[in-house]
Amino acid sequence: MRLILLNKPFQVLTRFAKEDGRATLTDYVSAPGCHPAGRLDYDSEGLLLLTDDGPLQAQLSSPKWKVPKTYCAQVENLPDETALMQLRHGVQLSDGVTLPAEAQLIEAPSWLWPRTPPIRFRKNIPTAWFQLTIREGRNRQVRRMTAAIGHPTLRLIRWSVGPWSIEALAPGAWRDATTEELQKFRLRRG
Repeated sequence: MRLILLNKPFQVLTRFAKEDGRATLTDYVSAPGCHPAGRLDYDSEGLLLLTDDGPLQAQLSSPKWKVPKTYCAQVENLPDETALMQLRHGVQLSDGVTLPAEAQLIEAPSWLWPRTPPIRFRKNIPTAWFQLTIREGRNRQVRRMTAAIGHPTLRLIRWSVGPWSIEALAPGAWRDATTEELQKFRLRRG
């Protein structure tokens, strides 16, 4: 069994097959037999897990297991406590109400790398950073949640999935999960 942790750069498709000349996983990692465990949108960055184990892939990506996924989201305007409470109680989206999220305002992460191209800067519109942990995996869920509370996402970075994070992984870098990490995860999940 293999589990790869990749820090997916901005504007990389979460697939191995080439499409329209855009960057794909093939440009960053050689992983025969591995498939993404969940998705990470073309315009999002951060942790993407790849595995060759079908049950592990299902466990990591299925909403049934409620594996926590933590994101850092740079948003327009300065959210207040009401916005945070909306995220913490669940947000009404077109496909139903989300599960409650763990949500807090944070400073810009100290580990943040520059993005190419950078986010659009508008002098009259301030930005803020959220740290959000969700236990679902709806299409573009974090972006839709922040938009629903009036704070569109400008930049989205997935920091972690379950016990794994992008700590010490530069954009485009990857590593294999250790046997110990996999055993701990399996024991926790039963």
